[in-house]
Amino acid sequence: MDRAEIVHQNFLTRSVDGDLPEGPPPSGRLSAEQAVSVYRAQVLSRALDRTSRAMQKAGQGFYTIGSSGHEGMAAVAQALRPDDMAFLHYRDAAFQIARAGQVPGQNIAWDMLLSFACSSEDPTSGGRHKVLGSKQLMIPPQTSTIASHLPKAVGAAYSIGAARRHAPEHRVLPEDGLVMCSFGDASANHSTAQGAINTACWASVQSTPLPLLFVCEDNGIGISVKTPKGWIAASMSHRPGLRYFFADGLNIHQTYEVACEAAQYVRTQRKPAFLHIRTVRLYGHAGADVPTTYLTAAEVEADEANDPLLHSVRLLSEADALSRQAARDVYVETCARVERIRQEAVTRPHLKTAADVSASLVPPHRTCRNDMAPTPEKRAEIFGSDLRAQTEPQPMSRLINWALTDLMLEHGELIAMGEDVGRKGGVYGVTQKLQQRFGPDRVIDTLLDEQSILGLAIGMGHNGFVPIPEIQFLAYLHNAEDQIRGEAATLPFFSNGQFANPMVLRIAGLGYQKGFGGHFHNDNSLAVLRDIPGIIIACPSDGADAVMMLREAVRLAREEQRVVVFLEPIALYPMRDLHQAKDGAWMRTYPPNDSRIGLGEVGVHGDGTDLAIITYGNGRYLSAQAQATLTQQGVDARIVDMRWLAPLPKEALLKATKNVERILIVDECRTTGSQSEGLLAMFHEAGKRHVTRIAAEDCFIPTGPAYATTLPSKDGIVDAALRLMEDRS
Repeated sequence: MDRAEIVHQNFLTRSVDGDLPEGPPPSGRLSAEQAVSVYRAQVLSRALDRTSRAMQKAGQGFYTIGSSGHEGMAAVAQALRPDDMAFLHYRDAAFQIARAGQVPGQNIAWDMLLSFACSSEDPTSGGRHKVLGSKQLMIPPQTSTIASHLPKAVGAAYSIGAARRHAPEHRVLPEDGLVMCSFGDASANHSTAQGAINTACWASVQSTPLPLLFVCEDNGIGISVKTPKGWIAASMSHRPGLRYFFADGLNIHQTYEVACEAAQYVRTQRKPAFLHIRTVRLYGHAGADVPTTYLTAAEVEADEANDPLLHSVRLLSEADALSRQAARDVYVETCARVERIRQEAVTRPHLKTAADVSASLVPPHRTCRNDMAPTPEKRAEIFGSDLRAQTEPQPMSRLINWALTDLMLEHGELIAMGEDVGRKGGVYGVTQKLQQRFGPDRVIDTLLDEQSILGLAIGMGHNGFVPIPEIQFLAYLHNAEDQIRGEAATLPFFSNGQFANPMVLRIAGLGYQKGFGGHFHNDNSLAVLRDIPGIIIACPSDGADAVMMLREAVRLAREEQRVVVFLEPIALYPMRDLHQAKDGAWMRTYPPNDSRIGLGEVGVHGDGTDLAIITYGNGRYLSAQAQATLTQQGVDARIVDMRWLAPLPKEALLKATKNVERILIVDECRTTGSQSEGLLAMFHEAGKRHVTRIAAEDCFIPTGPAYATTLPSKDGIVDAALRLMEDRS
């Protein structure tokens, strides 16, 4: 027999024989009725685990990571309110089942079995994954919680206090609510977990309201690597600003009592707490994992002897809440009921087409109130002397600052955040005066941790805010890319569009900086972003475009709940001149407030039919210089500025080049993984024969006089264009 069957048979025998593990008697505030409810949730979780394993063996299920041994989490759910948002560890089926018991109208066994079967009728993911999660239960789905959900839990907890001060239209979390996130002892070592816990402590010691309950389920092992004895307590019990609690998860009375104390502390003090719960892991880690390949038989059997269900049977019996025989009957009846439901669930339909699967990548639109534009008097008060300058040409950095000001004036749910964005106004001054204009609640100076910045944004998006986080440099995104790839972008997909975390992520990036260089401050690779399904990437090339695209980016986040990456070319922030010193040809005036550039709308500069130059960002600036030289040499060229890099604006690009035979792609990103690869394929598939590209070398960018040697140049564009014009093939 496999270990699951051994555990099953042990329970059937020991529960009635009275061969139960020893422990303290039941005590505390858990009533007999509540204890029976918790036990029923534990039993249903166990029955679902057994059925999930059987489904996989029969080819009816596809993912079997289970919750057996962690059933004590049902008592934690009992101690919380169903409107407390919960980001769950993947072993927390018992928590979700117990919470379902707190909300009328739930058919949790049916819903979870549909998820196991990957049925398109699964109410959580629509058949895309076996996930814990429920809109009705305030549990955003997680697909793999190796600590990646902790930063957004911090953000969601922060949003509760922020919403008290500035209530967003689509607020979800109650003012007196808290946020819970759970994870394993092995995940507690992950840098993401450490960063999130550190951020919570950092906020707490500054008296920032942060009603957050960390729950660490300590089963002593991560897949096959043991956690050192005492490690979690030693490393977490003395963190500044973080209150530590411990409970034996095998004892539902103690777990409930301590969880109530921890929740009361968090809810009343508005400070984070760390609830350390002892659990065991029954069976292997997941799937066909066999624990006896890396644990001794004695170790495996010791955990099995401590089956939480057997502990609960003893406690229920001693409390006169449920006899041992009755407890066994509940178990047998639940297993039989789950098996009956399984037989029906596996017959339900599945996703069939690529369109079915991808339908939830883009979340549904939501209705937003049309906020009143600020009065002229209010704008004059906020902008001060800047108002007079708006009729004069300005560089990009200043125009973006004004756009952010107007957008934050109009939409109270917009929150800017990032390292140095407030008092300093950003490395390049783009957010100067914003904190002075709107206060530290809406322009948040964060600690130095990109994962925490993005987690703050994702979490605040859960509570109706529209965050505008800033990452100082594109290269810094790599420290935290999973917060976009594994969290923000996947949430609508795995929740069937029920959850979204809209944001406009501003990133300063790309190359061509002369005085502040090196590969960390000049990163010309977007490959990390280009292949993430569902996100939008915008890249303006002049100040007016930046303003109008930023307005559209905010609309996309507010109304369409999209994740938008707004990439701002650093070298173009201060750019004033185009062809010669002091010509001022690259500065623009501030566009009217009602003007914006729609998603997928490209910019066409010139109407030449000899050649079309497809480019973006710094490439458009260089191409504009090259365009003048080409004109002198008899080549009539037009420039097509992509503006929107993802999704690729195919229709607009093909329309803009319809009557042009020769196409030159100018891509400042590296040759490998750049936009030019997709553009070449697109034009080839459209039947264009004379298409070529120039792109950056597959190399990092140096500091010093050689800063631009690996990048496209004006002269390089001219040479490539002339060679293309000579091609008569």
